Amino acid sequence: MFKVNTITRGVIIGLILPAIAVFIFLYILKGDFLIYNKPGIPYLTAVFLNLLIMRYCARKGMDKIVIGIVAVSFLFLIAVFVFKLQPIR
Repeated sequence: MFKVNTITRGVIIGLILPAIAVFIFLYILKGDFLIYNKPGIPYLTAVFLNLLIMRYCARKGMDKIVIGIVAVSFLFLIAVFVFKLQPIR
């Protein structure tokens, strides 16, 4: 039987919104889109939406999915900090 509550499913769910954000803001808008002169805001919005999905899954008792979403969100936040928010030297 197919198990719904797996870490792999959480990673896949957690990758959807950041991947959409990267595609939209890097390839469609060519990186020219800034909100309040902050380059990381669109990506951080995707992570915030991931946290809302994580909260929904936590309330439903899907603990392994929550672990996958948290892992992806954490790695995505580190990537945004390193590549977008640090000044280029």
